[in-house]
Amino acid sequence: MSTPDTLGQASGEAPLAAVAVVVARDGRLPHGADEAVAEAEGAAVVVGSGAQVGAAALAGARHVWWSDTGDGLRPGALAGALSPLLEGVPMVVMPASPDGRDLAPRLAAAGGRHLVARAVRAEMVADDHPDGAPMVRATVSRLDDRVVVPVDVDGPAVVTLVPCGRSVAPATTAPLVEHLPLALPPAGPADSGNHAGGPPGTILDPQVVAILEPDLHTMDLADATRVLAGGAGLVPGADDRHAAAAFDLLVQVAAALGGSAGATRVATDAGWIGYERQIGTTGVTIDPDLYIAFGVSGAAQHVGGVGAPSHIVSVNTDASSPMTAMADLGLVTDARELLAELARRLGVVVPAAASGGGPPTADRRTEAARG
Repeated sequence: MSTPDTLGQASGEAPLAAVAVVVARDGRLPHGADEAVAEAEGAAVVVGSGAQVGAAALAGARHVWWSDTGDGLRPGALAGALSPLLEGVPMVVMPASPDGRDLAPRLAAAGGRHLVARAVRAEMVADDHPDGAPMVRATVSRLDDRVVVPVDVDGPAVVTLVPCGRSVAPATTAPLVEHLPLALPPAGPADSGNHAGGPPGTILDPQVVAILEPDLHTMDLADATRVLAGGAGLVPGADDRHAAAAFDLLVQVAAALGGSAGATRVATDAGWIGYERQIGTTGVTIDPDLYIAFGVSGAAQHVGGVGAPSHIVSVNTDASSPMTAMADLGLVTDARELLAELARRLGVVVPAAASGGGPPTADRRTEAARG
């Protein structure tokens, strides 16, 4: 198959109004990929390593093009290769993932497009424009998501979309999946460390020296495939010192299991763990394969940021808590004692301040229910 002039010509379709561009890493899609595809009404281009596997994993897609562009990300070269194909597409949507944030400005510059960063929604509108020309209407998030601002952009644009936990309806029919041959130019002088640049036309891209695995203790929760979260029920009746020690242990155990630690708003507000670990509608939105909740009651604000994990385990003394009700496996026991025992079996040192003090009293159960 030869490379089409534009995506709309790839299979004789009418020109696309929007398309999502998603960068895969070893076949794994970034958080928010499905939401970006939904915003683009099911049209998507998947690039990166393992792009074919990533393309098959997209939910809600109706037409997907994929091209395996190898390990690492060369945003300049990739933008140069994609820009001609997207010329007739007014709106390009990308997840606001690290790769998406790197590629979006290069793609906007290569195609002479506006860049709309950190949008929570975006759509194409034509009726409101005086001459009927396409216009991108978006709502962008600012000031640490405390303020949303409406934005109208005349002409084509690249939009990075913030994952908001919006539901994505699965496609009713199997998507059309096509291979898209992309020929990236060879690395130029700038790729080889020449920061002064090369001849005119040289694409300035970083050189990929090595790809390092993320530090599980500090990695972005949105990218974690396994998440262990703690709520007030993990430390009922404990003072701040003992509570912070228990959450430190949660971080260590999560890393030992190849995952990352999160928490409810009660825990972050109390200072037991950093705010960047807060899961919920006012915190981080996640979508892991495995989610283990220690002493989390399952308040709507928290559950709204949990996404749709493949497996949920709840550890709570309250058998009727919402989190236990939605779990695939519910363990009705003291969360801190179970966490300490799990740590011992994984070879994680359990500080005395982090170990539990037996089953909570009736008063402590009341506090734990705030999870």
